Amino acid sequence: MKKANEFVEFLHEVFHCFGSLRSRPMFGGYGIYHQEVMIGLVASDVLYLKTDAQTAARFAEAGCRPFEYTKNGVVMQMSYASAPVEIFDDPQAARVWASLAFEAALRAKNKTARAPASRRARTPPQSAGDR
Repeated sequence: MKKANEFVEFLHEVFHCFGSLRSRPMFGGYGIYHQEVMIGLVASDVLYLKTDAQTAARFAEAGCRPFEYTKNGVVMQMSYASAPVEIFDDPQAARVWASLAFEAALRAKNKTARAPASRRARTPPQSAGDR
């Protein structure tokens, strides 16, 4: 198994006030996990943190760029944004931004877990003649 690069190892130090992290190689980069939930990814030695509708504006206001990649000539955007540069020098800021990413990841995970039930709820009830 490929050993994490120096930047990924450094992230463990950056987020020491937030809690333990685990990194896993994926798609030429790394997934960053906290409590087995993916809160970030590293691509080309840039850290991207998980965002959602509740946090995307805050990341944008901080000057963070969305994570994008090109697939079949089409630019795809994922719900991750580059981390604010301040986190690399300020452990408390790192804790705050990691918490936002973790909360967004939990909301996404909970939304996915509820999806089958919500699809069932949209199925129209059968009438007595359809049974």
